[in-house]
Amino acid sequence: MKVNVISRSTDEYTKERSQDLQRVFRNFDPNIRTQEKAVEYVRACNAAKLEKIFARPLVGAMDGHIDSISCMAKNPNHLTRVFSGSMDGDIRLWDIASRRTVRQFPGHQGAVQGLAVSTDGRVLVSCGTDSTVRLWGVPVSTLLEDDVSSDKSAVPLETYVWKNAFRAVDHQWNFDRFATGGAGVDIWNHNRSAPEQSFEWGTDTVVSIKFNPGQPDILGTSASDRSIAIYDLRMGKPAAKFIMRTRTNSISWNPMEPINFTAANEDSNCYSFDSRKLNEAKCVHKDHVSAVMDIDYSPTGREFVTGSYDRTVRIFQYNGGHSREIYHTKRMQRVFCVKFSCDASYVISGSDDTNLRLWKAKASEQMGVLLPREQKKHEYNEAVKNRYKHLPEVKRIVRHRHLPKPVYKAAATLREMTESRRKKHEKRKAHSAPGSIIEEPLRKRKIIKVE
Repeated sequence: MKVNVISRSTDEYTKERSQDLQRVFRNFDPNIRTQEKAVEYVRACNAAKLEKIFARPLVGAMDGHIDSISCMAKNPNHLTRVFSGSMDGDIRLWDIASRRTVRQFPGHQGAVQGLAVSTDGRVLVSCGTDSTVRLWGVPVSTLLEDDVSSDKSAVPLETYVWKNAFRAVDHQWNFDRFATGGAGVDIWNHNRSAPEQSFEWGTDTVVSIKFNPGQPDILGTSASDRSIAIYDLRMGKPAAKFIMRTRTNSISWNPMEPINFTAANEDSNCYSFDSRKLNEAKCVHKDHVSAVMDIDYSPTGREFVTGSYDRTVRIFQYNGGHSREIYHTKRMQRVFCVKFSCDASYVISGSDDTNLRLWKAKASEQMGVLLPREQKKHEYNEAVKNRYKHLPEVKRIVRHRHLPKPVYKAAATLREMTESRRKKHEKRKAHSAPGSIIEEPLRKRKIIKVE
C-alpha cells in the first residue's frame, strides 16, 4: 500500500518571533486555479476604484501676493525653492515644504513678465514691463537661518534699463548669459550692461523664450505674430522659423530628448515638434477648452503640465493625445504659469486669484514613508491595472474625471463644432471632382509657412 504524506520542515513554517507574520504556502500551478484571471480582473477594477477614492491632489495653497501671478521659476540648486512674480512687480521666494515666503525682491515698477535662475542657483534674473532687467542674489542659507533673519527683502545686484518692455527671460545652461524677449531677442551677460547680441526676424513681440537643455547655444522663441523661431548663438543668426494659424503662448524643450519641444497654443491645443522637421507636428495634445497659457516638462521628459485660461491644470504624456489628469478648484481662476518640481513629484500652478497652488503629480499617491508591505501592495495594484487596462470597465474607471460645469459644457460645444466641420468637409468632398479637395492631417493643417 502506498501512502502520500505531507512533509514540512519545522524551520520553514515556524515563526521566529511572536510578532512575525504567519507564512502561507501556495501552489501556483495554473491548473488548480481556473478562476485566476477572473479574480485578477476584479482586483484590477477595485484598484482603479481605490485610486479614485484616494485621489487628493491638492496639497495646499501659498498666499501672499496681492495681484495676479504672471510667471514662475524653479531653483535648480534647491529642491523645495520656487520663485514667483506678480503683476504688481512683487517677486517672492517660496519654500514649498513649509509653504511660506522666504524672501521678497522688491523693485520693479510694473508687471513682472519673466523670471529665470542660473544653473548654480545663485542668481535670479527678472524682467518686466518697466523696461528693466534686474539681477538678484539668491540666499543660500538654510531654512533655520532664514527664520532667524529679520530682513526678508533683497537689493538687486544689477539693474539694466533698456529701450523696450520685456515679455520673457531665460538663463543659459552652465554659462553667465541669459536671453530676454520683447521687441526682439537680446543676449545679455552678467558682467555687461548692454546686450552682447540682438536678433530681429520680422517679429512683432517675443512672448516666450527657452534655451535648449542639451545644446546651450540653441534657443527657441514664440512671438505674437504666430511664429516660432529657433536661434543659434554660434551662427549669430536665426536658424529656422515657421508660422502657425494661432499664437503660441509658451514653449518647453524636452529635457531627455532635447531635439523635441512642445508649444502651448491659443487654439486650446499643444503641439509637439521635432526641431529638425518643422513642417508638421509630431503629436497634437487636446483636451483644454481655452487658450493654453503655459507649459513645463517633467525632469524625466515623460510628462508635461499645462495651465489654461479655462481655469484648469492638466498633465499629459509626452506622446499622448489626451491628458491623463486634470486639476481644478472652485476658487482657482485663470492659470498663467505652471511648473513641475525638480523631483517630478509635485506640480506648482500660479493663477489670477493671487495664489500659488501645490499639487501632487500623481493624484492618489501616498505621501510620506511607506512600509514594505504598503509599497508591495501599491506595486501589485499598478501591475494589475496595467495588465487589464485594455478592458472596457477598467479603462472607463481609470479615464473618468469629474469636470467643472463650464469646462464640461465648453467641451461638449467644442465636440459639436468639430463634428459639424467634419461633416461639412465630407459633404463638400463628396460633391466635388475627385482629387480637387486635398485633405491635410491636423498635424500639418495648423502650420501656414516654414521659412
